[in-house]
Amino acid sequence: MYQMKIKQAVRLVVLLSITGLTILPTSVVRAVDNPNGPVLPPQCDSIQAPVGTKLAFHAFARGVQIYRWNGTSWDLVAPVASLFAEENYFGEVGSHYIGPTWESKSGSKVEGRRVPGTGCTPDASAVAWLLLYKISSTGPGIFQSVTYIQRVNTTGGTAPAFAGSSLGEVKEVPYTAEYHFYRDQN
Repeated sequence: MYQMKIKQAVRLVVLLSITGLTILPTSVVRAVDNPNGPVLPPQCDSIQAPVGTKLAFHAFARGVQIYRWNGTSWDLVAPVASLFAEENYFGEVGSHYIGPTWESKSGSKVEGRRVPGTGCTPDASAVAWLLLYKISSTGPGIFQSVTYIQRVNTTGGTAPAFAGSSLGEVKEVPYTAEYHFYRDQN
């Protein structure tokens, strides 16, 4: 039975390669089907990708937002997340960390900063949706020509709702998000 399924899969791949068709990961299909990125709720108009940009890449993130207690409130230290090509967190393509920086497994990186006056919080129990602009990028690869980054569809990641027990205490809060990476159309 198992060998039969393998043979069927091989036949499908051969058929697709003969006909010129390809099977693309969900994130790539979405980028091709919707070159303008996700449909945003009205309260999130401020994070719309700028005119003249085109969606280049879409990744799903799963990780933590790290906070440190300063004696009166929790300060965001950094995100630490893995980036995936598929919605079910399959096909790891890179990582996301302090900066904020996104780095592909091939070594390309982009560092961003929040576009002033942008952001929205469709879910009060999750970190805000954001629009960031590139401040630097290095290395050839998927992040090489990225000019804007959009964080949407977040879950979790907000600062703890309770006071810390000691100065400098660190808490890691799980979160997920989708990141859309844009390039100039030129």
